[in-house]
Parts: sequence; structure tokens; C-alpha cells
Amino acid sequence: MSLKDKIITEKLPLHIAVIMDGNGRWAQKQGQVRVFGHQNGVKAVRDTTEAAAEIGIKFLTLYAFSTENWNRPREEVDALMELLIHTINQEKETLNKNNIRLQAIGDLQSLPGNCYNELQEAIAETAKNTRMTLILALSYSSKWELTNAMRQLAKQVEEGKIKAEKIDEQMIASNLNTAGIPDPELLIRTSGEHRISNFLLWQIAYAELYFTDKLWPEFGKEDLYEALIDYQNRERRFGLVSEQLPK
Repeated sequence: MSLKDKIITEKLPLHIAVIMDGNGRWAQKQGQVRVFGHQNGVKAVRDTTEAAAEIGIKFLTLYAFSTENWNRPREEVDALMELLIHTINQEKETLNKNNIRLQAIGDLQSLPGNCYNELQEAIAETAKNTRMTLILALSYSSKWELTNAMRQLAKQVEEGKIKAEKIDEQMIASNLNTAGIPDPELLIRTSGEHRISNFLLWQIAYAELYFTDKLWPEFGKEDLYEALIDYQNRERRFGLVSEQLPK
């Protein structure tokens, strides 16, 4: 039996989030510059997206570029932005062919103009697709997102639109970038690092965390299947005891 056949389709997570880590280290192992790793990471993005859609995942969020990544060497950042533009432009047809909708979260206004425009065009052109939603986290960090949400809520209090004592979890969630998107049940991180790296801190409060030593360019469909099987073998209790869970 193949790994894919072992997956129980009735127990799939609705939303998977992925921290795509290890492009630079993979390139260094090949004796290449870091950008070479990012270029080869595109295939892993394509394979993971296709595998997730094929098996029935409804939301897939990929951590593509953090706010902290702006501090990397200028030549690497410029190359990443060019690669992002090229990839989005190249993959629009594939997304539409596979009925996949593209969305993005993060401080998108901080992206270079041509990159922002290409992204918005792809989002518009895939808006009616219904099979799966692919969400790119770009110029994103959870602390930035939460700070922004608190500012929005503070402004609403200041304007008399809401009372401070009425602020609850649902109200905070509705002011996050991910408003309207279900929280991830599974978070995958590649490269052997065991960190969250400022990613979806509010949203992954009850997510299952899965860490693999595979560097991102090495990550393929079979690796996603392994993560899903591991997820399905866990007991999700949400603060309850095993006896309280539905049979």
C-alpha cells in the first residue's frame, strides 16, 4: 500500500500551513549560491500544492517571505522578488487549470510595485476557483499582524464603535490578515529546525506541529503524505481528556 493510500480522507485537516525552510543550506550543499536554492524550492511549492489539492486539502498557507527577511543581503532579496514575480506569472495558468484560488497575507504594500501588481493580478484571475485556496505569506510576521490588529481595535474603541470590554477572541481574529480563513490544524516545518519563526502565532494555538529534516527543495508529495499520516495518528483533544472525545 502506498503512503497516499494510507491517508484517511475523512480525517484530513481543512488547512495546512508550511514553513518552507532550508533553501540556502540546500544550495550550499550543492556548492551554489543561496538563490539557486530558492529557484529549486519552486518545484517543492508546485509539488506540495498539487498534492494537497489532489488529496482534498481546502487551504494551504506557505510562508514565503517574512518581514525579517528584508534584512537579508540586498542581492538575495532582489533575486527573491524577481523569482516571486516570475513564478506567479508562470503559475497562473496552472492554478486556473487546477481550480486553485490564490490569496496572500502580510504587509503586501511593502512589496516592490511590480511584484505587488503581479500578485494582485494573479489573485484577481484565480478568484473564482473553488478546489483549494493557496495562501502566500509575503512580508509577513505574526507580531506585525497582531500589532496591526490591536491598532485597528484601538481605533474602533477610540471612535466609539466598540467598547474595550466587548473585545473577545472572535473580534481579534476578525481583525487579523487571516479573517475568514479557518485556522491551520497542521503546521509543517522543513530543514530540521524546531521553531515557529513568528508565523501564525494566534492561528496555530491548537495546530499539530510536524518537523522534518528534509530541506525544502527536497520536500515532495511523499513527504506531505508522511506528515498527513503522522497527523492522523495523533489524538486532538483541545483541552479535553480522551474519554470525552466523540467515538
